[in-house]
Amino acid sequence: MVTHVSPVRRKHISALDRWLVVIGALKLFEAALFIALGIGVLKMLHKDLVDELTRLILALHSDPEGRFASLLLDKVALLDPHRLKEISAAIFAHAGLDVLEGTGLVLRKTWAEIVTVVVSAFFLPFEFMALTHHVTWIRVGVTAINVAVVIYLIFHLRMKRRERQRRRGR
Repeated sequence: MVTHVSPVRRKHISALDRWLVVIGALKLFEAALFIALGIGVLKMLHKDLVDELTRLILALHSDPEGRFASLLLDKVALLDPHRLKEISAAIFAHAGLDVLEGTGLVLRKTWAEIVTVVVSAFFLPFEFMALTHHVTWIRVGVTAINVAVVIYLIFHLRMKRRERQRRRGR
């Protein structure tokens, strides 16, 4: 059964859904970054992490004896191969969730909107808490984008529900 959609209505739908596709594409891009990060963590399994980090700090022309570098080196020294495997598993799980959300949003699936709202809203308190500890422009920007995504998706879901109710009421 093919239903006719007027050109005006088709344009309205595509204008609303365009943002879903943009959010979905960003989720898929984020998934690609997390997959690359997970692979990078796995490649570090059999390397001396302190030595690798020291080389990186020196390559960035930073002082390995500095406060931040020393703290980072101390933390990295505590990582063992088992912990690195756990970290990479968590990174790949996050990437998988991003692939799920991104694919569903690009395909304009309602379930993907709901999953994205729930997951994004779940992490907002942690983002706000991180902002109270240390404010950076990156954290502010990421938090603002995530709040905007949640608000937009809630708005979009409500619009879709009203449209379904309107069609049923005819």
